[in-house]
Amino acid sequence: MRYKLAGVLAAASLLLSGGLASAQTVMRIGLNDDPDSIDPALSQAFVTRIVLTTFCDKLFDIDAKLGFVPRLAESYEWSEDGKALTFKLRPNVVFHDGEPLNAEAVKYNIQRNQTIEGTFRKPELAPIKSVDVVDELTVRLNLDAPSAPLVSIFADRAGMMVSPKAAEALGVNFGSAPVCAGPFKFVSRVPQGRIIFEKFKDYWDVDNIHIDRVEMLAVNDPTVRLSNLQSGQFDLIERLSPTDVKQVEADANLKLARAPDIGYGYVQFNVGNGARAEKMKDQRVREAIDLSIDREALVNVAFEGLYAGGDQVIAPGSFYHDERPVQKRDVERAKQLLKEAGQENFTFEMMVRPDRDFQVPAQVMQSMLAESGINMVINTTENVTQLEAARQGNFESYMSFWSGRVDPDGNTFAFYTCKSANNRMGYCNPKVEELLTKARQTIDPEARKAIYKEALDLKYHDRPDLSLWYRQLFMAMSSKVENYHLFPDGLIRLQGVKIN
Repeated sequence: MRYKLAGVLAAASLLLSGGLASAQTVMRIGLNDDPDSIDPALSQAFVTRIVLTTFCDKLFDIDAKLGFVPRLAESYEWSEDGKALTFKLRPNVVFHDGEPLNAEAVKYNIQRNQTIEGTFRKPELAPIKSVDVVDELTVRLNLDAPSAPLVSIFADRAGMMVSPKAAEALGVNFGSAPVCAGPFKFVSRVPQGRIIFEKFKDYWDVDNIHIDRVEMLAVNDPTVRLSNLQSGQFDLIERLSPTDVKQVEADANLKLARAPDIGYGYVQFNVGNGARAEKMKDQRVREAIDLSIDREALVNVAFEGLYAGGDQVIAPGSFYHDERPVQKRDVERAKQLLKEAGQENFTFEMMVRPDRDFQVPAQVMQSMLAESGINMVINTTENVTQLEAARQGNFESYMSFWSGRVDPDGNTFAFYTCKSANNRMGYCNPKVEELLTKARQTIDPEARKAIYKEALDLKYHDRPDLSLWYRQLFMAMSSKVENYHLFPDGLIRLQGVKIN
C-alpha cells in the first residue's frame, strides 16, 4: 500500500504541475532511481548518464550497431604514430547560455575533467598530456602513447561539453544548475523529485527535436513505475523488469523496446579499501562464494530466463569476449576452500539496492551460498548511498551492475588498476595494471584481445569481483510515442521522437 500511495502522490505531483493542461508537447519519463550529481565530471551512476544525455551533447555518440557517429565533433584523425588525435568541431554550436562551443571550450572541458575535485573522468583521460587549440574549430590532443579507446571515451561522459563560463562560476556545484550544448536545457531539479528540461531553440539539430519539455521522476518500485505508465502519468519508463515484459506485450496501449546489453550484473568485494576489507581478503573465500553460484539457475529464477548467466566483464557479442565456458557451480569444492581458509561457517554482508531486480537475485544467491555453509546478510541500501559507502570503503560486498562500454577499456581499466576512481574494491595487482595499460596502447585488435585475455585471466583468479549475468534491455512506452529506438547502452535519446 505504501508503494501504491507513492505512485498516486507522484501522479498528483505531475497533475498539479499544470503540465497536462499545457499546449506543449511534454515527455514524462519514469526513472529507475534518483541520479547523483548531474555534472559529467562528477557523476558515477548509470541513471545519471540517462539524465545527462537529455541535455549534454557529446563529441561523438554510438549508433545501434555500436559504431561511432559525429555529434559536436564532425570528424577525427589520428597521427601516424598514434600519439596525436585531432578533432574537427561542428560550426555554429552554442551552449545553453549563448557561449560558443569552440576549440577553447573543448580544451577547457578536457582539463576540467582531468583536474576538478572529485572527478571520475581523470583515469579515462590519463593518456592526454596536453591539448592544443589549432584554430577556432580544431583541437589536437597530444598523448604519451597511443590510446586505442580514446574516441570511445569521448562518446560518453568525458565527451559531454559544459559551458566554461557556467563551470567557472559554479565550480563543484555545477550540477545544481548545469549548462551544456544539448537539445534540452536544464530548468529545475527537486531532490528525490522531478527534473525538468525545456527544448533549446538554438540547438544545432533543433529540427530533429519534436518535444518541448521533458520531465523525469524516479520511482524505484517497478510495479508502481509500470502502473504510472499504464495510467498515463509517464510516457516512457526505463529498465522495465523482465517479469513485466509479458504484461507490456499484452497491453494494446503500450509498446516495448528491447536491445542486447553491453553491461553486466556483478558483486564487488572489499579486498583493500579501508578497515572493512579484512573480512574478504582471503582469495579462497571469494572463490568459494563464486563456486557456490549457479548462474543459469540464478537468471532463470530471478529474470524469467530473459537474461543470460555470465562471468566475464566483456559481454558476448564483443570482439574481445573470451569464448570460454561459464564458471560451473561446485559446492563441494567451495566447502573445501572454506575449510582450508578456516572459514567453514563464514558470514558476510552484502549491500543490495531496493529494486526488485537486485533484491530477488540477491535472495537467490543467498540461498545458494547457504548450501556451502556461507551466511550472506542482505543490507538494503539505496543506489547513490551505496555508491558513496563503497567509495569510502564502508562495505564488505555489494551487488550492482555496470552499464558497459563499447571499448573493453571502459569495462576494465577504471576497475582493476590500483588507484582508479571506480576501483572501490581496493584491488591492486601490478601485473594486471601493466597489462591493461599495455592494452590501452595497442592498436591492433588481435594483439589487444590477447592482452585482455591475459590480464582478465589473472583478475578472474583473484576474484575481487564476480560477474553474474548479462541483461536484455527493456523499455516500455505509451503507444503514442513514435520513432523511439533503444540502443545497447540503455540511454534515452529523444532525437526524432514524437508524441502523437
